[in-house]
Amino acid sequence: MALHLPQLESQARARGHASPEAARAALEAVALWMERYTPKVSLEPPEGLAAELGASLKRYGGAGRLAREIRAGLAQLGFDARIAFAPTARAALWRAAGGGLPLEALPVAVLGLDPDREELLDALGVHTLGALMRLPREGVARRFGQTLVDELDRALGRLPEARTLYVPPARFAARLELPAPVAEAQATLFAARRLLAQLEGFLVARCSGVRRFVLELLHPKRAATTVEVGLAAPARDAEHFARLLRERLERLSLPAPAEAVRLAAVEIEPLPGRTGALFPGPEEASEDWRRLLDRLQARLGTDAVHGLGLRSEHRPERAWLRLAPEGAAGIVLPAYGARPLWLLDPPRPLAEGEFELLAGPERIESGWWDGAEIRRDYFVARARDSLLWIYRDAQGWRLHGLFA
Repeated sequence: MALHLPQLESQARARGHASPEAARAALEAVALWMERYTPKVSLEPPEGLAAELGASLKRYGGAGRLAREIRAGLAQLGFDARIAFAPTARAALWRAAGGGLPLEALPVAVLGLDPDREELLDALGVHTLGALMRLPREGVARRFGQTLVDELDRALGRLPEARTLYVPPARFAARLELPAPVAEAQATLFAARRLLAQLEGFLVARCSGVRRFVLELLHPKRAATTVEVGLAAPARDAEHFARLLRERLERLSLPAPAEAVRLAAVEIEPLPGRTGALFPGPEEASEDWRRLLDRLQARLGTDAVHGLGLRSEHRPERAWLRLAPEGAAGIVLPAYGARPLWLLDPPRPLAEGEFELLAGPERIESGWWDGAEIRRDYFVARARDSLLWIYRDAQGWRLHGLFA
């Protein structure tokens, strides 16, 4: 399969690639994105690239369906491309440049000949590749050079064509200029989405996922505004990344208008692919849970979302510990009396007539060794429609937790 991106220089500038070599940077961005489909991508400057997709046709439902998916993805990236398939890379590139016509019907202009030789072919009445291929090979080689004959043979599969494959960079960092300075952080998400799509192609090519990425909003003559997004587990889904980034940008105020955005992958880890299954299993449920954690952390902050663990400790306020969201304490505790899920910090004083005792007392006396000794009698009590966990000590009655 080949892509031809007409007027790539103007497409690159409209997308946000800056000089010098804006077209080259845009072509490499497309190649990096195409790595999600195949590792065999080669650049064909100034406006094309070729990809070996024979092994991917069955996976994506045939050439037509794959072409539609690629065309839609390129539109999201900000590119308009012509797509063509052929048995050889050279033929596919010519067909893409010629608007998808059959090889024999393509105009000779797709060969990229110099003007003098094009004029000579036109004078001979040769306007298509089919007419050119019907000419005697010896005469074509004598008048136009053996190179042209060899190119035709490569397009027809008679000669092999060695191509240099595009090699993704070792690290991902990409930048786009914004069409105009923006004062609202959320307005940068449009450009950031294009960079996230490139990031996904980079991660697929490396069979990896990212745990943390950083978006920098660049201002003129002042420090960049940094937006850091962390994930509960390595991932490479650009749409998921965009949702997390939107949560952060919606609550961000910019100190000055932003003129460009820069995206960098910070923590990259191996992430092998998964085999599809007919019925969802534990892996799918775990993936949904991790995505929920990611969205909560993006909305509330990393420190606001954490797991809860238990430790073997009688004092209620010290019987829990903070864990990573996916962590587990793994501690088996002795049998205690009734315990509420919600503890008040600090406990609230209660007057004698505010409650009705239902169960208790349970004596908790501990902590003499660390200077935080307590001596309390705990009760289950009722107040209106709520069940309370209260205790009495030397200072009187206090509400420590709520059951419901």
